[in-house]
Amino acid sequence: MKAIIPVAGAGTKLRPHTYTQPKALIPIAGKTILSFIVDQLRDAGITEFIFIVGYLGEKIQDYVKQTYPDLTTHFVFQNERQGTGHAIELTKNIVGEDEVFVVLGDTICEYDVKEVVDSPYSMLGVKKVDDPRNFGVASIDDEGFIEQVVEKPSIPKSNMALVGLYKIKETHFLFECLHHLFMQDIKTQGEYNLTDALDCMIKRGAKFQSFKVKSWFDCGKKESLLESNATLLKKFGGNIQYIHDFKDTIIIPPVSIAPGCDISHSIIGPHVAIGANTTVKHSIIRDSIIGSYTNLFEVVLDNSLIGSDASVKGLSRSLNIGDNTEIDFG
Repeated sequence: MKAIIPVAGAGTKLRPHTYTQPKALIPIAGKTILSFIVDQLRDAGITEFIFIVGYLGEKIQDYVKQTYPDLTTHFVFQNERQGTGHAIELTKNIVGEDEVFVVLGDTICEYDVKEVVDSPYSMLGVKKVDDPRNFGVASIDDEGFIEQVVEKPSIPKSNMALVGLYKIKETHFLFECLHHLFMQDIKTQGEYNLTDALDCMIKRGAKFQSFKVKSWFDCGKKESLLESNATLLKKFGGNIQYIHDFKDTIIIPPVSIAPGCDISHSIIGPHVAIGANTTVKHSIIRDSIIGSYTNLFEVVLDNSLIGSDASVKGLSRSLNIGDNTEIDFG
């Protein structure tokens, strides 16, 4: 089985951070979004990965090759963003006849990955949501098999949303249906959508079993990213890379602090993730994500997202600051 991870999106809702960093490499709970996904799949026994890259794709390549040198990796460039269906079609020659597990590059979910990988059925991950109109929606029969999937329906037939996890056994069937979309120019909201190809497979006799995820962590915008950061830190605990000697500093767990940080005369936590080689002096930080090589001096931060190589001095609250930024509130 090969894993396919589409990470070509521009991540516009996380700007200014995604002007300089791919969305998949945004830090959360001491890791990147992408590393949460890859680690789950690798732990379930998948060793071959196809990354569909586009915007800032070279950074994804560098990160994967440096972080996962033991994996077999392929990188496919989606130069024209024409939807998830178009992205998956680009992998056809690499996939061949193998089964695939497609995981969208901003999808962090809690579920039994090994059970899904080992299942004899094709499977789609779902979760009940209050308003399914912004998602792919699955209609499921009494035995848990999927009868229909529709992308962002105006009048949903169910409230079971597709969460971006697709295990597909009949890949030849998948590529036939993708080809059908292109030939008939079948688009949803102007794009060739993977959901439409899956529905084509179901109509032609493919069987998909649904599986419910325990948790679905939204990393799409600042507020939900910070909420997911707090939840993941509480669930897995903080991670201080090695014993630091933080002078006159109080740590309120759970927090994650990467190596090389210089922190003094500060209060850190709860729910704070700090990247490597960051300096924090005379500050109070809670419910925030701080990038690497950043300098914070005399600031009070709450529900803030600070990029890498940033510098903040003075007093501030609830910021959304990108990379390579310097702010002086003095």
